[in-house]
Amino acid sequence: MAYSFALAGNPNSGKTTLFNRLTGSNAHVGNWPGVTVERREGKLKNKNDDITVVDLPGIYSLSPYTPEEVVARDYLSHNKPDLIINIVDATNIERNLYLTTQLLELQIPVIVALNMMDEVKARKDSIDIGSLEKKFGIPFIPIAAAKGHGVKELLEKAVAFVKKPSLPEKTALESSKISEAISDIRKYLDNAGIEKTLYYSVKLLERDIKIKEDLKLDAETENAIEGIIKAEEDKQEQEMETLIADLRYRFITTITSKSVKKGKSEGELSVTDKIDRVVTSRILGIPIFFAIMYLVFELSVGSVGKMLAEPFELLTGEIIPNAISSFLASVGTSEFVTSLIMDGIVNGIASLLGFLPLIVMLFLCLSILEDVGYMARIAFVMDRIFRHFGLSGKAFVPLIMGYGCSVPGIMATRTLEDEKSRRLAITLMPFMSCGAKIPVYAVFAGVFFAQSQATVTFSIYMLGLAVAMISAIILNKTVFKGEAPPFVLELPAYRIPTLKSLLIHTWEKAKGYVIKVGTVLLTMSVVIWFCQRFSFSMQMVEDPAQSILGVVGTFISPIFTLNGFGLVKNSSIINWQVGAALLTGFVAKEAVVSSLGILYIAQGAGELTPALSAALGANFTPLSAYAFMAFVLLYAPCVAAIATAKKELGSWKWTGFTIAYQCGVAWIVSMLIYQIGSLLGIGLV
Repeated sequence: MAYSFALAGNPNSGKTTLFNRLTGSNAHVGNWPGVTVERREGKLKNKNDDITVVDLPGIYSLSPYTPEEVVARDYLSHNKPDLIINIVDATNIERNLYLTTQLLELQIPVIVALNMMDEVKARKDSIDIGSLEKKFGIPFIPIAAAKGHGVKELLEKAVAFVKKPSLPEKTALESSKISEAISDIRKYLDNAGIEKTLYYSVKLLERDIKIKEDLKLDAETENAIEGIIKAEEDKQEQEMETLIADLRYRFITTITSKSVKKGKSEGELSVTDKIDRVVTSRILGIPIFFAIMYLVFELSVGSVGKMLAEPFELLTGEIIPNAISSFLASVGTSEFVTSLIMDGIVNGIASLLGFLPLIVMLFLCLSILEDVGYMARIAFVMDRIFRHFGLSGKAFVPLIMGYGCSVPGIMATRTLEDEKSRRLAITLMPFMSCGAKIPVYAVFAGVFFAQSQATVTFSIYMLGLAVAMISAIILNKTVFKGEAPPFVLELPAYRIPTLKSLLIHTWEKAKGYVIKVGTVLLTMSVVIWFCQRFSFSMQMVEDPAQSILGVVGTFISPIFTLNGFGLVKNSSIINWQVGAALLTGFVAKEAVVSSLGILYIAQGAGELTPALSAALGANFTPLSAYAFMAFVLLYAPCVAAIATAKKELGSWKWTGFTIAYQCGVAWIVSMLIYQIGSLLGIGLV
């Protein structure tokens, strides 16, 4: 048989972890709210039945106040799954069961996966599962999804239950004092031939505008239902939406007061509470954040990353290219073919693969911060700063995701409630340096700031954060006027990351980088090689400055004269390679390094890494190199991120504005760095 299971639950309740366990998928799991921003589908690992599992965004209720709640509610309302698996965080059961009371009103079979039971036991709490099943009238299965405990039993009970489903006799509101009003409205919906009359009756009682529009009831029926609502409000002396929420919580409290026993006394602080008193404090929160981020860059770009990268660079930058070059010479390939393979492919790709250890270390560090639960704390801490700039701390969540890649960061702006915040966050996204820019920082910092590589890289990231804040002030005073929305964010409990989760996160991101290098950047390397060998008339040229890329680069590079890298160091010669390389950065930011490798090394000789280092040293000063790094940090993202931004913004007008603003800011900041540094006599030699 073919069945569909929907996974529904609060943010950070473990839905995606369970989804991965059930389907074998490697969907992104993070110990912070807002990771899943659209539904995912996978096939259940079950031999006897064809079961599709849908992982819905985390929601607190079926009242759509946020885009992710709209996605979840629309699916549950319009695509009737055969079974809802409601994932409940057992450590915060009272709040999580609020959604459970609503799901039961959909009149779809529901079972509850009581997750994180290992943490419940660690806290010495106890939950009477039999009592919960009796009161709610549905199965409750204890599990610990992160460790795989109880998942097999959950699957077996889910399959058995969907084949012999049952609904509770009465839901929370059907047993309450407004049951008569619900029953009266259901009669009108039954006469109109509408399904899920219990769910829609409650929603109409709450005066849910979206549901009212969807049902398209005739005027007579609408007036009759409004009469029922007003009569009930007069009777209860309270607005219906507030009354319904109160009745749900009373129902839950009555049950949990008898079924849930806390292991710690009232007022006793948990380990999470004790840590939060330090890491989220007004005095220490920001310094701790900066210290942690500096440690991340020290490990990834500095000590450990550099130690891992050296043998890897030797392999990809010297041993492999030399072996390929020797092989091509032994088989007698032509000069044209040798140049294509060595300059167009090997040098461009090898220069990027050499930085793989640094990128892996960065992704590993960020994954640890995610899984531990610190990412949500950063958003909470940064809200105090962002609030002064017209942006809530919740906007910092997608911006943090941008540290890995701008594309998922832009997609995560869907979790922001208002259009102003979404547009502003997308505009600021490139300023939070993505992992694709690491090769640029690693090359330039390694050549010009070898003794302080991690510190310089850290300063670039902090520069991006500072520019984002200043931009938020400017844009809020001009383009995006308005107050920042209220900030509400659940802080998850701290958890020890599992090795499997960390390896999956890191592997997926590293694999994505290697795939990009082997596809997009490989193609780009060949295109760059071709464009620096041929003129617009398709004739081979001896002087690369006369090539297609040379002409384009010569046209672009003078724009950066005031930035210090538009001209070759200590000369009036146009540094056309820079303009050409920045142009290729629109395809992928990693292409900036591979382009410079191809364009500079094509004029010289020798092994890849020393040749590129020598070429950069001959064309840049330390100051112009830092200005160049700042420009790469801030200018518009790659075409994939731009396309995603267009989709989320829904307008080429706003997309064009964000690109123009980002490029303009990049030029101004880079120019100021060079000009001020020149006046102070810093890094000119």
